Amino acid sequence: MALNPEEINKGLRHLRRADPVMRTLIRRAGPYKLKPRRDRFHALVSSIISQQISGSAARSIRQRLHDHVAPEKLSAENLSRLAPEMLRKLGVSPQKASYLVDLANRVVSGELRLERMGRLTDEEVIEELIKIKGIGVWTAQMFLMFSLGRLDVFPHDDLGVRTAIKNLYSLEELPDKKTSHEIAQPWRPYASIASWYCWRSLEL
Repeated sequence: MALNPEEINKGLRHLRRADPVMRTLIRRAGPYKLKPRRDRFHALVSSIISQQISGSAARSIRQRLHDHVAPEKLSAENLSRLAPEMLRKLGVSPQKASYLVDLANRVVSGELRLERMGRLTDEEVIEELIKIKGIGVWTAQMFLMFSLGRLDVFPHDDLGVRTAIKNLYSLEELPDKKTSHEIAQPWRPYASIASWYCWRSLEL
């Protein structure tokens, strides 16, 4: 699924007009390059594996998982057939192994229908996903942004976004939820684009 370039340009124009800080950041950071992930199940597996470990450790576990199911593609069906002991051998913690099995079983049983997520509102998507063990609001928001390509998601609890806001808006400390939302208010209805630029600012 590709994002609509016309809508992205509209969002960038809105952010430049609405917030001088964003205007400067967009000029410095260059084009918006978020490309939604096509495989929704894989995106959720990836999010669960990545929780509270380094990016390189998460990549290594994901690779071992892919190698184990090869030549098949990682799917809910083949993941649901893996014993928790095997997941642990591949480097997945016992707790995350139970989360992955729960996710796979819900998809296989049809209780969680990822293919129809695009028809739900942002709130409905979050409501559906947080029923799954190991998926909280932040993971659901990442799914909205990176899998469904939703343009008005503001992950106010994300440490990267909060750190960027602190730096960009010259705050004394990391902003709380109220302050974050006040700063993000002018970004609406393109908070996802602004959040992506917040992450980019940390790399500049």
